This record gives sequence, C-alpha cells and structure tokens, in this order.
Amino acid sequence: MPLHKSSKVFVTGHRGMVGSALVRNLRSRGFNNLLLRTRSEFDLLDQQAVHAFLAEHKPDYIFLAAAKVGGIQANDRYRADFLYQNLQLESNLIHGAHMAGVQSLMFLASSCIYPRDCPQPIKEEYLLTGPLESTNEPYAIAKIAGIKLCESFNQQFGRQYVSVMPTNLYGPNDNYDLENSHVLPALIRKAHEAKLRGDHEYVVWGSGTPRREFLYVDDLADACVHLAEQGYGGPLVNIGTGEDVTIRELAETVMRVVGFDGRVVYDRTKPDGTPRKWLDVQRLAALGWRATTPLKEGIQKAYEAAPFFTQAASA
Repeated sequence: MPLHKSSKVFVTGHRGMVGSALVRNLRSRGFNNLLLRTRSEFDLLDQQAVHAFLAEHKPDYIFLAAAKVGGIQANDRYRADFLYQNLQLESNLIHGAHMAGVQSLMFLASSCIYPRDCPQPIKEEYLLTGPLESTNEPYAIAKIAGIKLCESFNQQFGRQYVSVMPTNLYGPNDNYDLENSHVLPALIRKAHEAKLRGDHEYVVWGSGTPRREFLYVDDLADACVHLAEQGYGGPLVNIGTGEDVTIRELAETVMRVVGFDGRVVYDRTKPDGTPRKWLDVQRLAALGWRATTPLKEGIQKAYEAAPFFTQAASA
C-alpha cells in the first residue's frame, strides 16, 4: 500500500539519527499525521506495551528505525546487549504490527548483515552466503533475523513488510561518544578536539586501508520515503551512494573540513573490521532514486550540526 499524505505514520526511534531524518523528510513532503514517542513514554523492549500501542493507534505505515547501535568497540564489548535488545524490539514491533492489522512496514537493517569477505560491490543476493565479520556478528544476526521475520510475515500472511539495507550513515544527531561511535563521527570529533588543543597529529584506529561507503542520513531518509510512496513491496534493497573511500582518504577529508593541519597516526593495534564494504545500488537506481549529497559536503553539514561545534560557535 503506497504512503499517502493522509497516512498515519509511526516512526520508531524518532530522536535518533535515522528516525529524526525520516521525520524531517516526511514533514518536508507534507506528512503531518506522525506518531512519535520517546523511550520514556514508550519502551520498545516491552512487548505488552508495544502490542497495546499498535492495537490502539493502528498506524497505516511503520518505519522501524529504532535500534541499539554502535561502532566496532561497542559491538564487540556489548555483544549480548546488541543481540538481545535488537531481537526483542524488532520482534515486538513486527509481530505487533501484524497483530494490529498493519499492512505496511519498512525495516531498516544494516550493511553489516553481509558476509565479511563478500564480492564487491555487494549485491542483495549475497546475504547468508558466508561468515560474518566477528566484531559485529551479534548485531548482524539480529538484523538478519528481522529481515527474515519480515519476509516470513509477507509469505505466510500477505503483509508488505520491506527491508532496506543502508550503508554506513552519518549526519545530524549522530553519536560522537569516542567509546561507542562509528568511524566517521569519531574522526570528526577527534580532529575537532585535536584542532582545539593545537595538536600536531591525531590517532585513527587500524591501518587506514579498509574501504567504506558513507551515506548522508537525509539521503537515506529520502530514499526510504521514496520507496514508501511508491508502495514498494519487493525484496530487500541496498541504499548507498555506489562509491567508497579508504579510511585514510576519509580521515584526510575530515581534516580538511574541520581545519586541522596536523597529520594522521594509525594505531595498528586496533581492529580494521571488514576489509571492504561497498554496496551495489542498481536495484535502488532502477526504482528511481540516487544519492545526491557528496561526501565532503555531507561531512561539513554533519560537523556544523555536531553538539561540540555548536557549543564552540556559541561560546
């Protein structure tokens, strides 16, 4: 069922990076009937509360953007939390949606669902063709379970629960905690703080050789709403830019944006993670959508929206 301006839309995780981008995009397109709840109002890990909420409000469409997320260190350190919490909240929402008679739902997974040593670029059909990257295996397994749960409800009950696979995301409302963040926000904060201290160098984890693809989060939101408005109900879809860079190139771009004139030092005692993660986006292109935000421009926007930048600018 296509998304219409009058549709009642439930966006989970609306204060997070992805959820807030979805809300911005929906509102910019004239969607005003949005269901939004904070964690204090509504705990997605509480099955009874989730089922009661969905039965009462019966949204026309659900964007399942809520998740427990983090970088390499957080994924490896809190393996049980990442597996349990993501399994629990996606199961509550997907099953609860079905029980409430919700026909349309979009589940946002992650490109880490693909095997560690995938052929590049990564096509959607490579799912479950090899071992996962060990550092984020619990998170990936939870996301794969969500994809398969959507597929199973579609097959058994005729629902239209679609799954999309975003590449590495960045942008407003990102997590800049150096212990738990992903690589790009960590690089932005490290470069910013090194600049403020007058350092001559800043440290980047790993060798700098892995290649990653990065998508500005507002582009992701635009792709998701585009698919929803089309009434897309097909197999899983990769969402990315179709381009990747090395971590070294990424770090150097961040330095230019932040205005840090030092040098990069690579800490090779830290893990690199997957050697390369570059999505094939032909399926998405055939559906009429391509990313529009260049990497340097997106990093500039993300930096200017970061809390430590706005605090420094107002000081």
